Amino acid sequence: MINKIWLYWLLFVIFWNYGWPDVDPIWDVSVAVFLSLSFQHYKKSIRSRKELKE
Repeated sequence: MINKIWLYWLLFVIFWNYGWPDVDPIWDVSVAVFLSLSFQHYKKSIRSRKELKE
């Protein structure tokens, strides 16, 4: 099954690429890395919340 967080990341990257098609490639990479790190942080925070509830 496809991971929901990965799917959201992919949708944001696609949105970025179609929303701002004229930006330099370095910005495409920078935004993709930023989104990836943000979603990893989000994933960790969800896991820690689940552990605290248990």
